[in-house]
Formats: sequence, C-alpha cells, structure tokens
Amino acid sequence: MLLTDLLAQHPEALIDIVRRTPPWVAGVLAALLALGFSSARPRRMPLARLLAMPAAMGALALWGVQSAFGATGHLPALLALWAGGWAAVVAIGARLAPPAGTRWDAAARSFHLPGSWVPMGLILAVFLMKYGISVQLAMEPALARDAGFAFAVTALYGLLSGLFAARALRVLRLARGASSTHLHQA
Repeated sequence: MLLTDLLAQHPEALIDIVRRTPPWVAGVLAALLALGFSSARPRRMPLARLLAMPAAMGALALWGVQSAFGATGHLPALLALWAGGWAAVVAIGARLAPPAGTRWDAAARSFHLPGSWVPMGLILAVFLMKYGISVQLAMEPALARDAGFAFAVTALYGLLSGLFAARALRVLRLARGASSTHLHQA
C-alpha cells in the first residue's frame, strides 16, 4: 500500500509513523527550518554561505537516492539521471534574472538578498520527499527494486536540487558582472 493511500484511509497512522521516526530526523528538520526561516527575511550573505545551501540540498538529494536505491544495482544509472535533471534545471534556471532587490557588495564581498519563502518551500519539498520515501520503503522495501519508482524519485530529486543551484548561479552573476564591469572601466 502506498503511503498516500494509507494516510488518506487512516490519517491517524501519521501519529504512529512520527513516533517511529528516529529522533535525529527532528534535528535535521529543525536545522532545515531554521535555514528556511532565515531565507524569509532580508540578509547579507557571504559567497561561501550562498554556495552552502545548494551544496547541502544537493547532498541531501543524493543521500536520498543512495539510501533508497543504492543496493538495487541501478545506482550508476540513477546518479546519471539525477545529474542530468540537475544540469537541465541549472542550465535553464541560471539564465533567469536574480531575485529582485538582490545586490552585490564588492567591498564586503557579500550579497544583500531580499527575503523569500521560495527557499523554505524547496527545502520542505526535498525534506518531505526524503522522509516520505524513507517511510514508504520501510513499509514496502521491495518498492526500491521497482525501476519506475526509482527513476521517478531520482529525477524529482535532481530537479529540486537543481533549483537551489540555479538560484545561487543567478545571484553569482551579479558579482561576476560587477567584476567584469570594473575590469572594463580600468
């Protein structure tokens, strides 16, 4: 039975699922929520921290693929699929304009970012996907060997994590553009 069907027919099962969840998962969720809430308000962000979010979300997505499907023998193909989905989203998304109000402060070597709830939505999507798939596979381990399920999940992980990388690249263009403008003026 799929997790969605179980919860639709027996919503009270959610309480049992949460009770059986390892405590460290709550810690991961708390850290991700803190990250999401910090993104909702305007802030200054150094370059390294800008790159940390897409790296962390990409790692979480890759961990999801490996932990769910690593023992199936399909891991190389799944990792290639993840990379292809990630690269496609990055190639398209990186061409968009940076979020309105984003500025590069060359003197401080940091970005001024407007607040946005978009990162929180993406963070929760990746976390809930990883959590739901882990629960589903705990209920029905044989599903990990279903190639269609594995490929669909992996493609979605690649697309979601690619959105984080594309957003970071859109912001990075501000610094790169400022550097090239400065070089042309010199």
